[in-house]
Amino acid sequence: MGKAHTIGIGMDYSPTSKSALRWTIDNLVESGNLIIIIHVQSPKSDPTNKKLFEDTGSPLIPLEEFREINVCKKYGLTPDPEVLDMLDYASRTKAAKVVAKVYWGDPREKLCDSVEDHKIDALVLGSRGLGVIKRVLLGSVSNYLVQNASCPVTVVKGPPLSKP
Repeated sequence: MGKAHTIGIGMDYSPTSKSALRWTIDNLVESGNLIIIIHVQSPKSDPTNKKLFEDTGSPLIPLEEFREINVCKKYGLTPDPEVLDMLDYASRTKAAKVVAKVYWGDPREKLCDSVEDHKIDALVLGSRGLGVIKRVLLGSVSNYLVQNASCPVTVVKGPPLSKP
């Protein structure tokens, strides 16, 4: 058994971010790894705990707490049962530790911050599949991270993969 790794997954509950989570569990996660589910909320959202953690993001939220609706509401999240099931699966079958982290702001900057703050060894994202024009106008989070993150970045694209 090698060194345990920290794997970050950008999560917005879209089909492609769920595919990224599934791909990560199937291909990267090993016993002892730490999985950090990274949520980046709009800076305009105003959940209860935003004022406390706006600059640094939330504390790491263990999976057991992340399942609780009241904890999620504090951070402006609505947990997705499919994502929680996949995380439970990774925790049980792969013996991985799972935590969540919530940031507010530009996803490009906050995902890069998370890589640095938590010494993430690999970052996995889903691709939104923007066309060329939208990508030029809006900018691509995945392109930015591939160029600027200090760890390897995997971009998962295509239709959602099937459940375990």
